[in-house]
Amino acid sequence: MAEDLVLDTAIRDWVLIPLSVVMVLIGILRYFVSKLMRSSPTPDAKMVKEGQVVIRARNLKIGANFIPPKSFRARRFYFSNEENGLLHVPKDQAAQNPQAQMFSDPNMAMDMMKKNLSMIIPQTLTYAWVNFFFSGFVAAKIPFPLTQRFRSMLQNGIDLSTVDVSYVSSRSWYFLNLFGLRGLFSLILGDENAIDDTQRMMQMGGFGFDASKSLSAEKDGLDIIQHEWALPRFEHRAESVLRKLVQ
Repeated sequence: MAEDLVLDTAIRDWVLIPLSVVMVLIGILRYFVSKLMRSSPTPDAKMVKEGQVVIRARNLKIGANFIPPKSFRARRFYFSNEENGLLHVPKDQAAQNPQAQMFSDPNMAMDMMKKNLSMIIPQTLTYAWVNFFFSGFVAAKIPFPLTQRFRSMLQNGIDLSTVDVSYVSSRSWYFLNLFGLRGLFSLILGDENAIDDTQRMMQMGGFGFDASKSLSAEKDGLDIIQHEWALPRFEHRAESVLRKLVQ
């Protein structure tokens, strides 16, 4: 049977609050350090143009039913004709691997390494500090019951199966702050400046924009779309509504 513990107020004052404050301060400091290390690369004009073409093609697919059939066919031909369409990719044009394209640019590779170091080094040092000074503490308690599946997540560093699952260890509190402070950083630094370590980890596996695949996918989407002009249906609906009001 799970045991109920009485947490000392000294744990709150010397473990829970300092750990939370340090995590917030480290996150803010890491943001300004990464901002100083960030460079402003010159955008590739061809890449920007291809990205804008993809956006325009997607907007045409979204609003296709709100323009006349003749206008839609003219726009689709402008984008997807086989001679000089904006979305047409010649077969003899070899698509460059976006991963190789990214690593071939030394500035881009250096920026990625700086971003990774600005995340890995502070978190490694913070974890070592937490593990050395606060290991083994029961820092807090969740005010609602939880199932046993949450034990490994909330009681990292505590090997006691008799303790209730709602108690949170100091090491688990560190991980909760690490991945759960995005909302607080949004309030402090702004929505665009919010630091989200989970997004940074996912960005490590990103390898750029493959223009050939994106253009081909949008071209295929435009070719198979079935146009149905929505204006006649609006007229019938307006007519039926007016008839009901008159009656």
